[in-house]
Amino acid sequence: MKATLPPQVEVSEQELAAMINYDPDATAFERYQNWITDLLLEGDLGTSLTVRQGDPVTGIIVEVLPWTVFLMISSVLIAFSVGIVLGAAMAYFEGSKFDTGTTIFSIVMSSVPYYIFGVLLVFVLGYEMELFPTNGRVGNGLTPGISIEYMGSVIYHATLPALSWALFGLGGWALNMRGNSIRVLGEDYMRVGRLRGLSSARLTTRYVARNAILPLYTQLLIVIGTAFGGAVILEQIFVYRGLGKIIFDGLSQNDYPVMMGGFIVVVIAIIVGVFFAELTYGRLDPRAGEGGENEAF
Repeated sequence: MKATLPPQVEVSEQELAAMINYDPDATAFERYQNWITDLLLEGDLGTSLTVRQGDPVTGIIVEVLPWTVFLMISSVLIAFSVGIVLGAAMAYFEGSKFDTGTTIFSIVMSSVPYYIFGVLLVFVLGYEMELFPTNGRVGNGLTPGISIEYMGSVIYHATLPALSWALFGLGGWALNMRGNSIRVLGEDYMRVGRLRGLSSARLTTRYVARNAILPLYTQLLIVIGTAFGGAVILEQIFVYRGLGKIIFDGLSQNDYPVMMGGFIVVVIAIIVGVFFAELTYGRLDPRAGEGGENEAF
């Protein structure tokens, strides 16, 4: 569907209905059926009404989606990496002051919403200390391309929003890794390994770490999918124009095609994450093989 109207042009109800392929005489089911048909057969999500009036929603999403993918995957992987290292250390020093302190820290971090971290980081590191930019995706005047200056600016502008989500997520990863590691440390094969004289380094890396991380793999892929929904508030705080910002603008301006298109992408991301986890987990963990007594779920 191509529209030639310039942004924010005043149009009549009839022109607007024609622009978005809306039939006022059709029933709600028929309109939904037409929308689904256009989506599945043509990839047509409709036309923006107010956010970018006259532009196809599909084109808008294609333009902003890579920025959200980069931001959310980076933040989730940072939280995951730091969390599993911290959780493994907590399990290794179980019962110590370090374990107690980091456990309390992890519980607090996982209990505070990510948008609270976002507001605090904007105020402290953005406005007070002026160490990082508080809005935008890249510096002004830079030519898009694969260059050190441009890529550095992209990372620089994404630091605070990524850090907000990472601070929120690392506590949960640390607690999960701690629990899994403690469980693995109590397994019979660990006792046998110690009796055989295997080094602590080998036991930690070859047995504890690998078996403790495996259950977190599925959760990681699901979190990556659900993180796209969390980008709605996060990108609004940092005025980071990605998928979340577009969805928020659609909500605030009653742009239903943009809202529905954004939500479709979020749902697809979750489904793909779960589906990919189901397909690959059995290859990583033989105990989760198909059927029989080896079924792990």
